[in-house]
Amino acid sequence: MMESRSPYLAQADFLPPLPKLPLLWERGAGGVRLPLLATIITLLLAACGSPTAPAGTDAVRLTLAAYSTPAEAYGKIIPLFQADFKSKSGQDVTFATSFQGSGAQSRAVIGGLEADVVALSLGPDVDAIAKAKLITHDWTSAPHKGIVSNSVVAFAVRKGNPRHITDWADLAQPGLNVLTPDAASSGGARWNILGLYGAALRGQVSGVAANDQKGAQDFMTRVLKNVSVMDKDARTSLTTFEKGIGDVAITYENEVLLGQQRGQDYQLVIPHSTILIETPVAVVDGYADRHGTRAAAEAFVNFLFTPAAQQVFAQYGFRPVDPGVAQKTVAEFPAVPDQFTVDQFGGWTKANADIFTQDSGLYSMAIAAAQAK
Repeated sequence: MMESRSPYLAQADFLPPLPKLPLLWERGAGGVRLPLLATIITLLLAACGSPTAPAGTDAVRLTLAAYSTPAEAYGKIIPLFQADFKSKSGQDVTFATSFQGSGAQSRAVIGGLEADVVALSLGPDVDAIAKAKLITHDWTSAPHKGIVSNSVVAFAVRKGNPRHITDWADLAQPGLNVLTPDAASSGGARWNILGLYGAALRGQVSGVAANDQKGAQDFMTRVLKNVSVMDKDARTSLTTFEKGIGDVAITYENEVLLGQQRGQDYQLVIPHSTILIETPVAVVDGYADRHGTRAAAEAFVNFLFTPAAQQVFAQYGFRPVDPGVAQKTVAEFPAVPDQFTVDQFGGWTKANADIFTQDSGLYSMAIAAAQAK
């Protein structure tokens, strides 16, 4: 039976907030665990005092709330931006950062985490903040429609690939131990499900005919039956895999590449058919205006699309959106024979309604059937 480390379609991953400070807790099979200390420290930094530096300086503080996997990339991009912004404006800028699952992060911002900028894994998570009237501009008017980096859904398998996993159909083999995050809190989990289901709908999974919705849903159920752990976000899911749990982890390509850079010996498998992951960024108007940080926040978002920042994303395994950087790094990323986008499902609004709606969505029904067997 799979272990879900955040309740499916839970409304929040945090307890009722103190003023401007959502207190985050990790929930597991054994109940509430210790607080997520790193996130709490980050949020304390963001919440204490004024968002600007002490009187007598001209520094400004930005708070970045992002999904879990690009932490290392932003760790290198932020100093580059600080130097660039200082050279152009004469101002120093400091950062407080928070990284967690995209859905949980979106809810945290709506609930009072006063981020000046959000970098999430799903457009709908940005749209939810806009619906709460905290983002008031058209965030898709930014370069590349607000998409700052790309990836693809891929697999991490054990060294030597002992279970001979080469494509989606292999994930349904009896006795396989599969990891994927929880779609309640993780944008990466939703990308994973769309990758799996979309490949089946396109006739790219052995035994499933093209456009056979029932066959694709049945295949999804067979794979979900093999899922043993559903962590709260993509980073935690791969960390679980690194601890020796599971035969395969469905994850972002960039997560596997980063793990290999760090010395992990698992292997990357790109399925024949998979979905392009498009991750957005946006200024949170309501909070940036409240803090008086709009100019710096907009400058930071714009900087993320520059070749310098895009090169860093590529260094950490993300497929760059800048055409020049993409051309220079094309050899670093395996070609995908049958790559598709969320448009396969009519866009995110329709995909969420058809697939992820509680109880009636295809994923909801598939996971219920998997857990019942």
